[in-house]
Amino acid sequence: MYRPVQFAGYVALLLTAGTLLVGSLAAPVETPPGTVGAQAGLVFIAAVAGVLEHKRVLGPFKTTGFDRADATNALAVVAGAVVTYVLSIHADLGPVLASALVGLITGLALPRIDVPAYCGSFVGMASPVAFPSLESVALAGLIAGLGFVATTETFGGVGGKLGTLALFGCLTAAAFAGLEFAPAGTPQWELVSLIVPVAVVGATATVASSVRLEWGPVVGSAVVGVVAGVAFPLALPELGGTLATVAFCASFVGMSNPKRLSLGSVVLAGGLCGLVFLAVTPAFAGAGGKLGTTAFVSCVAVLGGRELYDGVVSVLSWVRETTETTV
Repeated sequence: MYRPVQFAGYVALLLTAGTLLVGSLAAPVETPPGTVGAQAGLVFIAAVAGVLEHKRVLGPFKTTGFDRADATNALAVVAGAVVTYVLSIHADLGPVLASALVGLITGLALPRIDVPAYCGSFVGMASPVAFPSLESVALAGLIAGLGFVATTETFGGVGGKLGTLALFGCLTAAAFAGLEFAPAGTPQWELVSLIVPVAVVGATATVASSVRLEWGPVVGSAVVGVVAGVAFPLALPELGGTLATVAFCASFVGMSNPKRLSLGSVVLAGGLCGLVFLAVTPAFAGAGGKLGTTAFVSCVAVLGGRELYDGVVSVLSWVRETTETTV
């Protein structure tokens, strides 16, 4: 893919993540003290990671152009979006189970297109309040599919990237078609002590199934989604839907490549994912891809925080060595 196209994909990922954070602050709901500062810090740390990612990927690029494999992947995103929307709305499975089932089935039966199809399934999680027709979902899926192709070399192995592309497709399609999102929700901060542990477990369970059991990231995440989507509503009828959504959201953190995020970093990003999940509740209600973008923000923030920490340690080490040499 040509350099301008890949750069556009890189920008789209970062802008989508930033838009979700800014949108949550602009929503007309009350937020706890410190929320604005915390989200500003997330934006700064994520920006550091984004700059470093820019240096990492904007080196030698493939210049093959748009080929048959790219077309297949883009169409798989569209198909995943439409099928998931039908299962979620018309078959009444709900967005979590519908998306997880699409990921599980394609991961087991169609592994060559499971990643783009799973990306499309996040588009299909959109609410009919915001996306009332299959045509609008297909449009969002097509845009996300083009973004999928454009970002092949960008943020590889970072959890939540697929969902961020889905949200990019939904936001862009909504702007083109004049669609409106559902009314802003209110963050349930009183559940933070329950949501954060569930997020950590969801992330680590995905790592265990995808890496330790060698199921792969798509099947690993999908299994967590299916189990959570069935078990939580049965065990806790009042909170089950929310907790299933949190677990599925955090499973995208666990999809990260171990070379990008170690197990310890996944645990940290999983906990952060639970907090971000609450913080962005008011933004773009009904859009597909919010959960993945939440995971992406959390992963990128941990990556950026790690780079900042390493940078500070290097500077302090240099200062100490310089001082000792001078003395």
